[in-house]
Amino acid sequence: MASVTTIASHPTSAFISTPEFSRLSQSLHSSLRQRRCSRKSVCGTISASIDLKPPPYALNALEPHMSKETLEYHWGKHHRGYVNNLNKQIEGTELHEKSLESIILASYNKGDILPAFNNAAQVWNHEFFWESMKPGGGGKPSRELLELIIRDFGSFEALIQEFKLAAATHFGSGWTWLVCKCCVCSTKTHDQTI
Repeated sequence: MASVTTIASHPTSAFISTPEFSRLSQSLHSSLRQRRCSRKSVCGTISASIDLKPPPYALNALEPHMSKETLEYHWGKHHRGYVNNLNKQIEGTELHEKSLESIILASYNKGDILPAFNNAAQVWNHEFFWESMKPGGGGKPSRELLELIIRDFGSFEALIQEFKLAAATHFGSGWTWLVCKCCVCSTKTHDQTI
């Protein structure tokens, strides 16, 4: 079974996978698989809730690469909006007891996308994005990943150049990913590589 290593870029930042990132990613995937929607009782009714997870570091911890104000806006308003909208969309539906990944898969509906998909996918993308960065992180990956990058792109610098080009020339909003076998792909707004 091939392992998947991902590098993602959002218009405000980019990150590079390292062994520490790989452990973070595995931890995130594990916690997300285990996480279920919580239920809250409001005025005698049961409502669904996907929680807005905070980044795993202080909001100013990524400075000077990403400012506290950028994180406050992007996480505190933008990401929060996706969470709030998703909760409104799944309340009272069969999706309200499902995990975030199950909501994404069910609402993708084999390409006939249902309304909750856009918000659920953006919640997952943002959680993955926050978990993929850390204070003092970044730089050249080591060992196996670096060997694969050199094999497929010729050099780490060539990957960075192609990655930045893919992110900069992506029409509209979206994400740029480096996925297994070291190929760069872009996805529209909410699409992802789950």
